[in-house]
Amino acid sequence: MISLTVSLQVVPGHLDRFVEAIRTQAERSFTDEPGCLYFDVSQDTADDHHFTLYELYADEAAVEAHRQAPHFKVWREAVAEHVVPGSQANTLAHRLIHHAEETR
Repeated sequence: MISLTVSLQVVPGHLDRFVEAIRTQAERSFTDEPGCLYFDVSQDTADDHHFTLYELYADEAAVEAHRQAPHFKVWREAVAEHVVPGSQANTLAHRLIHHAEETR
């Protein structure tokens, strides 16, 4: 499995529109990308403008399918005005261990 982590800051006053856009992105990831296994968004409790997006993909081909999905470009353009320029950092990593709640 491959994990994609995106850290970013949202422009003050844009929180509601950003959350709406990211919710739509998550729904489309699951319907349009068969290799998307998990999508999570967390908000920093110390800084409510800082978010981390966490996605889990079946393999590298699924990550590439994510990058090529039509909704990915639409989402990037839709949220560009809501993200503080230069604040986004992406990390791609191989998952060694993952426990889903459904397996407990």
